[in-house]
Amino acid sequence: MSDSTLPRWTTFTDLPRAHGEPLGSGRLRVEPEDFRVTEVLGFDPDGEGDHRLLWVRKTGANTEWVARRLAATAGVPVSTVGYAGLKDRWAVTEQWFSLPRPRTGESEPDWGSLAEQGIEVLEVHAHRRKLKRGSLSGNRFRIRLRDCQLDPAALDARLKSIRARGVPNYFGEQRFGHADGNLHRAHALLTGAAKRVPPHQRGLQLSAARSQIFNELLAERVRRGDWDRLQPGDCPQLAGSHSFFLAETLDETLHERAVRFDLHPTGPLWGRGEPPSRHTVQALELAVASGLAPWPERLAEQGLDQERRSLRLTIENLEHEQIDGCLTLEFGLSSGAYATSVLREIIDTFEQVQRRDGSDG
Repeated sequence: MSDSTLPRWTTFTDLPRAHGEPLGSGRLRVEPEDFRVTEVLGFDPDGEGDHRLLWVRKTGANTEWVARRLAATAGVPVSTVGYAGLKDRWAVTEQWFSLPRPRTGESEPDWGSLAEQGIEVLEVHAHRRKLKRGSLSGNRFRIRLRDCQLDPAALDARLKSIRARGVPNYFGEQRFGHADGNLHRAHALLTGAAKRVPPHQRGLQLSAARSQIFNELLAERVRRGDWDRLQPGDCPQLAGSHSFFLAETLDETLHERAVRFDLHPTGPLWGRGEPPSRHTVQALELAVASGLAPWPERLAEQGLDQERRSLRLTIENLEHEQIDGCLTLEFGLSSGAYATSVLREIIDTFEQVQRRDGSDG
């Protein structure tokens, strides 16, 4: 395969499922209120310091746009605004932002003026430092799907299985852009066809390529049926952390810890050198990555290091209600996880987003 030849990859909708075929279909995001996300920061505001933390509810707006509006209202550069994660646009989301505190003698900005733009500042707290990307523990979701009627017994059984085993921790389709555009752009970047790519876009494109290699490996583990079970040579990850270790051999203790979600099997986020896994696990990872050549080699040339991501996503406090053709799901996920990876194990979803100007999108 020449560098200019586009690798063949599996789209998100075609990735294999672990719990069987969807139980039906339903409409997602008919209104922003159908998709609610609440950020779980994992720590409390300091109560003092040169920054402030704003607890913000946004409706029908993306995180970066809200950051720009907050900066303009406060009269500070947008580069001084911090947030822990990007949240969906067509949703009602509550998340934290940080900004520098007003200088002595300056009054607090009129945050209420942003309400007409779908931005509500609910709380303001003093804090010592700027909020960094990734500094959250997870998110809580409340998702309503319309025009669906699933068999109650089948739904109960499916949710019981998901609670017991988790779901494949796929990167969601948002990571890859409309029609996988981020992957096409990543290929152009990695093969030298794209020039002068802005740093922010460069990061998105490299992340998309790494994410696709991971998804392809996880898909193969799902097909083999061992995505949620440790294998000799795996690199188990400790629950709630990014720490992992090599397990060349397995014993009953490791198996038991995996069963109770204390350890999770992992897959590669590609970078320099060989994956730290061993035996048949590493052989599979190398074989899958080679199918997306020249991406693995070129990602290594970008100076990225080999990292690991859990193959399994555990679901916290999964609850549901089905009334009058609507299914409502509530659950919590760790940071970096995608709600769509949970939904696809239950139901097929399709969207007909109604924009503020009345047009579909």
